[in-house]
Amino acid sequence: MSKAFIAIDLGAESGRVIVVTLNEGQVEFSEVHRFPNSVIHLPSGLHWNIPELWREIVEGLKRAADWCAASSHQPVSVGADTWGVDWSLVSTSGELCGLPHAYRDARNGAAFDRVVQQLGMEQIYQATGIQLMQINSLYSLNAQFVADPTLVQNADRLMFIPDLLHYWLSGQSSCEHTIASTSQMLNVHTGEWAVEILEGLGMPTHICKPVTQPATSLGPILPELAEQTGLPATVQVVLPPSHDTAAAVAAVPAEPGSNWLYISSGTWSLLGAELTDPCVSAAAQSAMFTNEVGVNGTIRFLKNIAGLWLVQQCRADLNENNQEFSYAELTEAAEKSQPFRTLLNPQFPPLSLPGGMLDKINIYARGTGQAECQNPGQFIRCCLESLAMAYRHNVELLESVLNRKFECIHVVGGGGRNSLLNQLTADVVGKRVVVGPFEATAVGNGLVQAMACGEIANLSELRQVVRHSFELETYQPNSSDTIQSTYERYCQLPVDPAET
Repeated sequence: MSKAFIAIDLGAESGRVIVVTLNEGQVEFSEVHRFPNSVIHLPSGLHWNIPELWREIVEGLKRAADWCAASSHQPVSVGADTWGVDWSLVSTSGELCGLPHAYRDARNGAAFDRVVQQLGMEQIYQATGIQLMQINSLYSLNAQFVADPTLVQNADRLMFIPDLLHYWLSGQSSCEHTIASTSQMLNVHTGEWAVEILEGLGMPTHICKPVTQPATSLGPILPELAEQTGLPATVQVVLPPSHDTAAAVAAVPAEPGSNWLYISSGTWSLLGAELTDPCVSAAAQSAMFTNEVGVNGTIRFLKNIAGLWLVQQCRADLNENNQEFSYAELTEAAEKSQPFRTLLNPQFPPLSLPGGMLDKINIYARGTGQAECQNPGQFIRCCLESLAMAYRHNVELLESVLNRKFECIHVVGGGGRNSLLNQLTADVVGKRVVVGPFEATAVGNGLVQAMACGEIANLSELRQVVRHSFELETYQPNSSDTIQSTYERYCQLPVDPAET
């Protein structure tokens, strides 16, 4: 029987259970279960409904077992990846200490200001090498500690969301390195916890347990879970790169020796380069690039950009007004709209919070003296063109910080399905764009599991398998004076017009 690796892939908008298989050096995958994911508003703030997500995961594992039985595949292992930064607290008995807060919780803003004022940007960045953002775990944990210090002090351990899922799958505790590296609580130079940061804030450090590398096996799934799902009791719980971006970057089908950038395109756009060592130079700190951990000790040197969250929130607003637009329909409307009519800076703070995206875009337009958007096509085109402009700005920053020129951009993830954004990216940035695979996160997850099980030798072979398995699409850049003048106009836009 051929071997199968089960990837649990949770994004901020949806979750999937996908069976990844290897056949004669090519990877194939089958999505056996997809389910929605969204935050819930409670009096205590913005939370993830983690019990409901677990119920859906168990259902997905049942379907994975059925799929494997029907197709004569042997389930070998299972592993989970999720979005970054969010965490849970667990007691000594394994009890979950409340629903995990979501990274867009409004209380994080005050915590960010408090921590930065107390410690200073220099100390935080030089220790952690992470872009200072309100969403980072350091600030959300501080918000929880200030709101309820006893809850944090009495907890046994902090678990990031995929760590919690692996605990529920195997009964074994872990703290996977790639997901922990998103927290702004790890020391970028040692890979251990930056205890001086936590102690400087008066926060407990006993909840921070040793980190574990991806491709580590935690042992078999719990017997009761095997019985509940129909999976063999021999199925191993293997840590993939548990941060979804780390899994996606592992599956970038780059040629050996090529000079490439990546954009992991989804709710967030993660734009960066793969390095062998962290970079926390004065230029890197000034530009606020992040040093997150990848597979085999690589560094994901990147910037977080708002991403297709802008489009998702526009669609949510439009569909609340008794309209039903698919993403394909909105992209088609954008293609028919006037180019470069209205632009916004994706860092405009209100854009990061859910709700009212259409109004926020027009508030920004009015504040910067631009034409307001009046129909769905104009709103979506504004978002996509603004993202392409942000990509160029950050590529130029990246090349300046690293003193390197890059030849092409690999776009991986579901956002690669947006052909308009792909072409805009090629045209505005002025580089060849190679798109695929769309399911890079699940593929990277599954293939690192296969690496742990001895089916793939290393990261280089993993990428070779991906190159041979997917048909990639290339977008060539088209330059114009209009693009250049528009980019110059974009560079003059403020982050927040209210502060100019």
